[in-house]
Amino acid sequence: MLRVYHLLLGIILLFVVPVGFKFVLPLFSGNKVTTPTPTAASTSTSATPSATSASTTATKTNNKQENIWQKLLGQTTVPSGWEVVPCQENATLLCVSDQGKSLGTVEIRVEPVKNNLEFQKHLTAAGIPFDSKPDYQNQENQEKLTKALQAWVADFYTSLAKNPQGIDSSKFTFSTYPPQQVTIGKLPGIRYGFVKLKSESGVGEQHIGHITYDGTQLYIITTSFAPGGGTGKFAKLENFAVFQPYLYAIAESLNLPIQKASTKP
Repeated sequence: MLRVYHLLLGIILLFVVPVGFKFVLPLFSGNKVTTPTPTAASTSTSATPSATSASTTATKTNNKQENIWQKLLGQTTVPSGWEVVPCQENATLLCVSDQGKSLGTVEIRVEPVKNNLEFQKHLTAAGIPFDSKPDYQNQENQEKLTKALQAWVADFYTSLAKNPQGIDSSKFTFSTYPPQQVTIGKLPGIRYGFVKLKSESGVGEQHIGHITYDGTQLYIITTSFAPGGGTGKFAKLENFAVFQPYLYAIAESLNLPIQKASTKP
């Protein structure tokens, strides 16, 4: 009877063991069974900072806005293998990549000054009546506009000092950069920024901005090294540091002021 029992047990194991190996062995082998990963073609858009779910993509496509960088971007020079192009899924972002791998983004905000009472005051104080159309190729007008832009940066720095973006003073030291006069396209502009230094050592965050005014709108261009979510930033400090001088050159070569199309037939 015992031999018959062993025979039946052997027959059962003969069928059960291969089935168990089929499902259990892959969990311990070097070639772990996983769900298929998307191809390069399917991940090229998901690598951008503005990737969205399928349910919202259709809506965005129907109401897609032209990326403003397509109008503003002039001649660009970047390190070998890098690429700088307007992002496809966000109308305000410039995408920076290396061999197709996303490194970071640069963000631009365009603010009509008719809605900005504070900057209107800065223009008036500098000697530029709001709604006037001065020639900013004129040296005197450039100096006046520079004063107004410097006042804008001073307001920004004052705001940061009052609320330095949740900085823990026991872990970080906060410092702003002296504003620098620059040329943004053919307009006078100001470069500004700030840094958060770790108490022990190293850079916790670094932010760089450019601002100019075309007589109607403020153009505010920002990027940063800032770990975490959000746009207008680089995830790695070394990539951000490499890109900085190229960003300065890009800002200088922007197509500003925007040339309006001729209305002549």
